[in-house]
Amino acid sequence: MTQGIYSLQEFLLATKGWVYILMGTSLVVFVAYWKFLFSRDKD
Repeated sequence: MTQGIYSLQEFLLATKGWVYILMGTSLVVFVAYWKFLFSRDKD
């Protein structure tokens, strides 16, 4: 089922893919949180 990583190039390619996914997700969450903080009504 799972395929092993046998070379450094395969490891770096897989790792870079996950890093891009995590950074994209964290950017979306950060922007949503920023909009939540600064879109509140000022009383």
